[in-house]
Amino acid sequence: MDALALKGVTHAYDGNIVVDSLDLTVGCGEIVCLLGPSGCGKTTTLRLAAGLEDLQDGRVGMGGKDVAGRGFSQPPEARGVGLLFQDYALFPHLTVVDNVGFGLTGLASAERRAAATELLERVGMSAFAERYPHSLSGGEQQRVALARALAPKPRLMLLDEPFSSLDLRLRTQVRDETVAVLRESGIASLIVTHDAEEALYLADRIAVMRDGRIVQQGKPADVYGAPASAFVTKFLSDVNCFHGVVERGGIDSPIGPLPANGYSEGSRVDVLVRPEGLRLKNAGDGITAKVISTHLLGHSTVVVLRTRPRGATLRAQLPGCNAPAVGKQVQVLADPDQTFVFPCA
Repeated sequence: MDALALKGVTHAYDGNIVVDSLDLTVGCGEIVCLLGPSGCGKTTTLRLAAGLEDLQDGRVGMGGKDVAGRGFSQPPEARGVGLLFQDYALFPHLTVVDNVGFGLTGLASAERRAAATELLERVGMSAFAERYPHSLSGGEQQRVALARALAPKPRLMLLDEPFSSLDLRLRTQVRDETVAVLRESGIASLIVTHDAEEALYLADRIAVMRDGRIVQQGKPADVYGAPASAFVTKFLSDVNCFHGVVERGGIDSPIGPLPANGYSEGSRVDVLVRPEGLRLKNAGDGITAKVISTHLLGHSTVVVLRTRPRGATLRAQLPGCNAPAVGKQVQVLADPDQTFVFPCA
């Protein structure tokens, strides 16, 4: 039984379809990331699941029961979902502990405070119980918002870009803490994000969305290792992209001849190679290239190359900081597991 099941969900604004016949499930205890570019319909999908938008077509099920369909819709408060948005939406006039306890209306005051305090301890914010939201950092506000969303013990958490307003270092820390709490609680979660690295890092399953539709979904390793289209490949990672034509059973490219991967003679194709899929050697087989520049990222180094004699520009990503010197000639080989061929767009 799925915690969330969207079936044939379609939604339009002023006649423009933003969610198009979408099917998506979230299993009990599963963390699913809905990944896609801005404007593809991710947030609308989340709002339809939460009941914040009226469903126009399709159905929404939770725990094996429909909560919305043609002609009926349960209100958000009846769906048993926790919501966490990027602006956190804490009540400025309430203390931290009162914010967390706000939704526990069925409890006596002392019980409500005790439950809120326990949740603040779980997210590491018990020392801030009497503070007001304006005095907290972004990461602290996010933890309080998470505790408030968990307080009613929802069966499903819906998170919309919850870490996007945090700086990079804090984002890593806070998302680790958030996911640890979600997994410890066993709560099924749907996280909307446009950050591919974040989705790969967090999710049990990724659903990649484009123009209102799910174009690929699966485990992070499967989606990354076997992208279904050039769009998915480019969205998940940086790539070197070339256009080619299948001739005599192969593809001529700036990185040398490549297998046609089943495409017929004369087919126009796009060849995508991830920077980490380029191997640099001092001598031996490969295409000759000159190092134009190097850029240290800390954990890796990006090397910009110019091939000879065709003059194509490549980006290779090497582990650590052991990059060849600028101006040096190297041989370039492509890792077939990081090279993808699709019909020309």
